[in-house]
Amino acid sequence: MDGEEVSQVRVILVTASRREGPGIARHLVEKRLAACVNITEISSCYRWEGRYCEEPEALLVIKTTDEKVRETLAAIRDVHSYELPEMIVLPVISGYPPYLAWVKEETLS
Repeated sequence: MDGEEVSQVRVILVTASRREGPGIARHLVEKRLAACVNITEISSCYRWEGRYCEEPEALLVIKTTDEKVRETLAAIRDVHSYELPEMIVLPVISGYPPYLAWVKEETLS
C-alpha cells in the first residue's frame, strides 16, 4: 500500500428476497447511509430450522463508511423481512482515491 492510510470505506454484504432488495437499497441511499448499492440476483443454499433450503435472493453490495456502519446495519434490520438477515461488513483496504472520496461525500449527513 506504499504508506497509504487504510480506507475508511466499508462494504456491507446483505442478502434479501429479490422483491425487497431494491427497496432496501433505495432506503439506504436516500438516508445517505450508503453511497451506492449494487444488486445482483443469486441462488442461496443453506440450512434453516433443520432443513435444507435453496432460494432465489438478491445480494446487496452496499458501499458506506466506517462511521456509518452501525447506523446502516440498524436501518437494514428495521426494514428487512428476514428473522436473521445476513449482514457482513468488509474493510476496503485500498481503492481508486476519487471513488473512495465520493463514497465519503455521499454519506455525509
